[in-house]
Amino acid sequence: MEQVLFYFKAYWKAVFEIGLLTAIVYYFLLLFRGTRGAAVFTGFVIALLVVTGLTHIFELDVMNWILSRVLAFLAIAVLVIFQPELRRALAQIGSQQFFSSSQQRHELIDVLVETARALSQKHFGGLMAIEREIGFRGMQETGVPIEAKATTELLTTIFFPNTPLHDGGVVIQGDRIVAAACVFPLTQQQGLSTELGMRHRAAIGLSEETDAVVIAVSEETGKISVTHRGRLLRDLDADSLREFLSRTLAPPARPSDWIVDGARRFISSLITSRSPRPTEEIPPAESPVDETESHPEARS
Repeated sequence: MEQVLFYFKAYWKAVFEIGLLTAIVYYFLLLFRGTRGAAVFTGFVIALLVVTGLTHIFELDVMNWILSRVLAFLAIAVLVIFQPELRRALAQIGSQQFFSSSQQRHELIDVLVETARALSQKHFGGLMAIEREIGFRGMQETGVPIEAKATTELLTTIFFPNTPLHDGGVVIQGDRIVAAACVFPLTQQQGLSTELGMRHRAAIGLSEETDAVVIAVSEETGKISVTHRGRLLRDLDADSLREFLSRTLAPPARPSDWIVDGARRFISSLITSRSPRPTEEIPPAESPVDETESHPEARS
């Protein structure tokens, strides 16, 4: 027992630092997983390790000196190269969840699946973006505000051909439709199938910049597709779509999520308590209306 305490007192800092660095590296890689920057980051690390290994094996003093000087500027290079991924990671850390309960999430999933099924059967084009942790208010402002509860009937009506709101995408927060006819950014990926139209490219583009789940229904073929983190899954049926949405929008809670959510709520409460509350404006009192003015026949 005394030896255990001795080793604990002697090496607890080293164990703590190793665990902390492991967690940081793990979550850093987790944020890059499934993004366009993942391949760039992998190639960058491999190239750096290969060059460093070769310079040490063959004792290339000049290359070692250059690398030692260049490494000082790698932090700036990482900020420039991986700017979209880092921005999304910071947004994930400081954002709030829009879903309030598990029941609400599953009700929304039912609405989305039934809507996609109805659009597919009628060959109506559809584009639905479910906002998660990273908001995209700028894209919402390109559309028409709705602020209504998400239902299959309302979504199907919005995407009915030749209606004013059927072009563009619908943004859903929680269980509410906040905007329709929104313009989403197009993906810049190369080598996509020529069968993909503007609707699918917009779905991929939005999922690359945010963590939103975007459902696209083809107007020509009626096929259902879904995108998340820049990845497109095509030709889904209702059961496959439900399984994907349940896995993405309603995953089982993890112990680490409780800690992160608790920290978010604490910081949010501090910000909310210190922010000034807007003063309510009292509407001016209406002046009495003369009955004889509103009804000319009363004067006669």
